[in-house]
This record gives sequence, C-alpha cells and structure tokens, in this order.
Amino acid sequence: MIDLRFVKKLVDMIDASSVDSIEISSDKGMKIRISKTSQQRATVQLASPMQLPQVMAVGAPAATVGAGDGIVGSAQEAAARTEPAAKRYLEVKSPMVGTYYAAPEPGAKPYLTAGDRISKGQILCIIEAMKIMNEIESEFDGVVKEIVAQNSHPVEYGQVLFRIDPNG
Repeated sequence: MIDLRFVKKLVDMIDASSVDSIEISSDKGMKIRISKTSQQRATVQLASPMQLPQVMAVGAPAATVGAGDGIVGSAQEAAARTEPAAKRYLEVKSPMVGTYYAAPEPGAKPYLTAGDRISKGQILCIIEAMKIMNEIESEFDGVVKEIVAQNSHPVEYGQVLFRIDPNG
C-alpha cells in the first residue's frame, strides 16, 4: 500500500527544488515517478507491474460456422488481417519530455539496432531532461522491430520510441 502523505511530501519537495524528476521502484514491481517541467507543476505517475498483452499468432486461422453463411473467420482473425503490423507489436513510449539519445555518448555504438533481441531491464536509450541523463530500460523481452525516435531529437511524453515484437 502506498502512503499518500509520503507521496505528497515527495511532490512538494520536488516542486520546491531544482530536481526535475525522481523515480522510486519497489521489489514488488511498484514504481512511483514524480516529474515536472517548466510548463507544469510536479505530477505523480503510478505504474503497477506491466502485463504483456496477448498477441495473436498470424497464420493460425480460427474458423467458426455462421448460421447459413458457411465458414466465417473469427473476429480476432479479421482484426489481425485488418490492423497494421505496428499494432501487433508492443510500444515503448517516452516516460518524459526530453532529448532522445541512442548511444551512451556521442560517437559510441547505439544501445540498439532494428533486429536486436532485448531482455527485461536492458537499457534501450537515454532521455535527457533538464541536464539529467535518464536511462530508459525495457519492461519486457522481445525483438526490436522499429526504432521510431531519431537520435538527438526532442521527444514528448508518451511518444513511441520503439516497437518490440514480444514473440520474435
């Protein structure tokens, strides 16, 4: 259980200081991230342990018999055929506003390239916010299918950085 008085004190302390953000993680998978930008006061974002969504395997059609219509594809199969490939992947989104960096320092090898296998806890990139370098870690295993963000370019909160195939 989270002590809301403790969280409120943290928000007040961050709001009164020059620190831009703080993240606290418990051993039970609970995360508290408090961050602020020049346009807004401190905000609190609570995240519970992430559960991977069920991704339907393509090429394994399920069929049902409709009343007088013969064989009709299931709703899941129809959705899989009509949705773009990007929708079948898990998206890693930016947890903050800042500048995206693909490598630990200029000229160094990037953390990831398309096709790389990643594991939970692996560093994916760095987002600089108010001169603080924040390492962004993977929350799941998979294969990098697409790197959406561009090196040294600004990113917004919630912007897609990567698309990951959890079945890859």
